[in-house]
Amino acid sequence: MPAAIDLTGSVAVVTGVHGRLGPVWVDALLGAGAHVVGLDVRETGGPELAAVVDAHDPKRFATLVADVTDTAGLRRALDACLDLAGEPDVLVNNAGVDSPPSAEGTGWRFEDIPDEVSGGVLAVNAQGTLRMCQVFGSRMARRGRGSIVNIGSMYGGLAPDPRMYEHLPVEPPFLKPPAYGMSKAGVASLTRYLAALWGPSGVRVNTLSPGGVLGAQDPVFRAKFDARVPLRRMAHAEDLTGPLLFLASDLSRYVTGTELAVDGGYGCW
Repeated sequence: MPAAIDLTGSVAVVTGVHGRLGPVWVDALLGAGAHVVGLDVRETGGPELAAVVDAHDPKRFATLVADVTDTAGLRRALDACLDLAGEPDVLVNNAGVDSPPSAEGTGWRFEDIPDEVSGGVLAVNAQGTLRMCQVFGSRMARRGRGSIVNIGSMYGGLAPDPRMYEHLPVEPPFLKPPAYGMSKAGVASLTRYLAALWGPSGVRVNTLSPGGVLGAQDPVFRAKFDARVPLRRMAHAEDLTGPLLFLASDLSRYVTGTELAVDGGYGCW
């Protein structure tokens, strides 16, 4: 019989902790007993994270200001993590830049997307994950154990459907930034690379790729999206916590180099 998911005594590091999914991962890890260190470029976030921490043991949570585009800053964050909580056992690379439709209707045609927009997405989503693995992951490899969960996206392997956004009264029509899917495909590739490199060192590396997660999407978009998903709905936060804990814990001790799609079946057709 497999053991229950128990991360008591483990130290988990979560990047982008003030982002939309940051509180979801923190809730899952604190609930499993881990000590969690959150990294974010912002000093404070929304009330969701505070509520999650208060619902568990605030003494098992700490935040550090760190930018995944700054290697020197990440090294300082690692030193601070070691002082605050100890050696990292789990790393959740969650920090990312996404661009949902703007209420102001700002956007570009494909040929006009500025270099700095694409470059900013790639710098955080792809290179930021690489930097975190270089700094924190290498520490885990030298120690000889650990689990790295890189947060990907269904758009790392699938193209966004422009028809999902045709109803939006914006000009030019909304486009999901191409650099987003490029960056998440790169994250999945990095996962395989590091799984092969660090497997002999006892570090497992996997990608967790959510599909559409329910939020403040407009009703027309949601109806279109739900019709496209075999399970006929978007993901809820609680749909993501089990897969994360599976990959973070010893329940997946013989799983590495894989991409776990949590997309309600979106990618099967």
